[in-house]
Amino acid sequence: MPDALGDALERLWRVIEARRGADPATSYTAKLFAGGNAKIAQKLGEEAIEAVIEGVRGNRAALVGESADLLYHLFVLWAATGVSPAEIAAELARREGVSGISEKKGRPEK
Repeated sequence: MPDALGDALERLWRVIEARRGADPATSYTAKLFAGGNAKIAQKLGEEAIEAVIEGVRGNRAALVGESADLLYHLFVLWAATGVSPAEIAAELARREGVSGISEKKGRPEK
């Protein structure tokens, strides 16, 4: 089962991409795309907060559900902004084996 998460995320990405041009009246994903990046980002933020709340509460089942919602909305934001999962995978690979503290020190100041 080591590829189960990767397979599920790949299928999710394909569905999101396929729904980009769908009718917003019949597809929630298409409705998000039609709302624009700000609306998608707002929904992502709401889901992140809900996941945090359930994590603090220790409600494991709710955290699983909110985590799925969070990943879905993150993927929609990626698709809307032209970011591909391959770019994220490449960045994760670049960071592999690097201490989080060291990696953060190497980032440019914002």
